[in-house]
Amino acid sequence: MKHFYLVAVLAFSIVFICQGQSQITPSPYFAFGKGLGITSPDSMFLLNIRFRLQNRAAFTTVSDEDLSIDKVEARVRRMRLRFDGFIYTPKLYYLIQLAFTRSDMDFDDTGFPNVIRDAMLIYSFNEHFSIGLGQTKLPGNRQRVNSSGDLQLADRSLVNSLFNVDRDFGVQVYYNNKIGEMNYVFRGAISSGEGRNFNTSDNGLAYTGRIELLPLGKFTNGGDYFEGDLAREPKPKLSIGATLSSNKKAIRTGGQLGQFLFEPRNMETGMLDILYKHKGFAFASEFLSRTSENPITENETGGKRYIYAGWGENYQASYLWKSNYELVGRYTHVMPGKAIRSFERAVEQYTLGVNRYIRGHRLKLQGDVTYEKNYWIGATDTDLNRWQLRFQIEAGI
Repeated sequence: MKHFYLVAVLAFSIVFICQGQSQITPSPYFAFGKGLGITSPDSMFLLNIRFRLQNRAAFTTVSDEDLSIDKVEARVRRMRLRFDGFIYTPKLYYLIQLAFTRSDMDFDDTGFPNVIRDAMLIYSFNEHFSIGLGQTKLPGNRQRVNSSGDLQLADRSLVNSLFNVDRDFGVQVYYNNKIGEMNYVFRGAISSGEGRNFNTSDNGLAYTGRIELLPLGKFTNGGDYFEGDLAREPKPKLSIGATLSSNKKAIRTGGQLGQFLFEPRNMETGMLDILYKHKGFAFASEFLSRTSENPITENETGGKRYIYAGWGENYQASYLWKSNYELVGRYTHVMPGKAIRSFERAVEQYTLGVNRYIRGHRLKLQGDVTYEKNYWIGATDTDLNRWQLRFQIEAGI
């Protein structure tokens, strides 16, 4: 009987302690939507966790006449973790994104594993105006602002890779509103101009401003920031965007990207883009241009590194069937400026792609074939034409 009382007292104590702990440290709330969301019991903190990966195989021929394989690309193109949410108040938003593949870390150009892609704190004063400090994408061309996970083809165009302004550390402001039925968005940034994760910077900063006009109203589910008409817009939607960026004393060939120049240079980049969507059909085009008064730098031994000054245009059209199969066509044309035409060919690319969306952009199969023409404007070397075939699986939450 004595042992019975001891067991009963012990059991009662355990239940009492557990109830007391549950009152002192209640469990967080979990939600499943765009990733895994965890909210603190007092609703003062939100952590949303997402990941995504892109596994790719690509084959490039020797030429358009010799179809034997010259290059093979077989790799994890992107593998990223993303964390976002708010701290103390929904008005104070944070964004963290980490990358783990060699190309994503910009290793070949910087020489160190550049893991941090985004580290941004944004305070929203109201539904129209926000300001942020940290490292993230600058308000550049539409295709660059779109996530690489929301693309219709295996990667962005050559125009984007040569002329975009990418990520940088600085202050950014965001403002959106409407005049009558027309919505508009303004974004501005003052940043270091050196790109991601540089400890020091010279006194030459980068200044970037972008405006977007939506004369037919907002897109469904933010459809102006992902490629393809997955929302199957019931009414026509249109967005027109323009960006100007000036990078003073840039130390890399692409401003925020590329190899390091032998001397700092100033560069200016202009961008125009348009996007239209309606009932599964989507059309997007971009025109980008970069200028520099003296784009070529040289070291003591005669080696040369230069800013890719010139211009490029990109046109992309697609149709999404209700079966979630999509056909995509893209034309890309890049022309180097006069100063660098002895170093760079002009390029034209014709791409045809087929996609199968299993769960939107989060899980999809992508395949495309590209015919590429490379021809010299300011040199007499042999032109080069070739084919490329790519297959990619995108998966994430």
